[in-house]
Amino acid sequence: MRPTDPAAGDLLLHGSIDIEGRLVDASNTTLFCAVELDGVRAQCVYKPVAGERPLWDFPDGTLAGREVASYLVAQAAGLPLIPPTVLRDGPVGPGMVQLWVDTKDGDDLVDVLAPDEVPTGWRPILRAHDRRGEPAVLVHSDHPDVARLAALDVVINNADRKGGHVLHGTDGGVYGVDHGISLHSENKLRTVLWGWASEPLPEDTLDTLATLRAALDADLPEALSPHLAKREIKALRSRVARLLAAPIYPTPDPELRPIPWPAF
Repeated sequence: MRPTDPAAGDLLLHGSIDIEGRLVDASNTTLFCAVELDGVRAQCVYKPVAGERPLWDFPDGTLAGREVASYLVAQAAGLPLIPPTVLRDGPVGPGMVQLWVDTKDGDDLVDVLAPDEVPTGWRPILRAHDRRGEPAVLVHSDHPDVARLAALDVVINNADRKGGHVLHGTDGGVYGVDHGISLHSENKLRTVLWGWASEPLPEDTLDTLATLRAALDADLPEALSPHLAKREIKALRSRVARLLAAPIYPTPDPELRPIPWPAF
């Protein structure tokens, strides 16, 4: 099933979930599952609230809801950049369930390469040396959907956009995953997608921001309220308004750690 399939949400919300494995590199309990409804079967990720690691700056038990809220924001903006995501009960209690995105090996959108191996048009983010002392550069694709994802990260105040969270699906789509530490009321933007810093936002991105602002003036806050505090919804509205008033990609804040670590 593709992330753009209109039946995906109903399958995730009402299908039976069978745990098939665990993603051991994840910091919070992340289970690889199959979900089935009326003979339709797909793979998904299930993150139970009970498996969330406490954080000093995010309220306990809110990460699953923030994943769902990020999906709702992207949908309201008309950006199909986050796979269908729901909050529901599961085999280990309530949690976030998100459709699995199949990717091709070697089709990364964020990478660490030797300077002479960087594809034309790709955006350099950080220059360093590898473990052998050879020059290396952290880069990301200039794909238009990666640029849209970078703008969405500003809107949702993503505090953990690692390279491994940017997926190039086998369906050709670009998808962002792992948004549990997003939508805080304070500025916490940490991302590897700084390649457009200080450049103007594309016109189509401005259109999506205007669509999102209209949704925030309508019923989106009600949909977000089970997952976010009022001050966090207010901060979301302010970030959208600021981007529309000054439509450029932000630059890294020197007072913050602008790139997550590890970067992948």
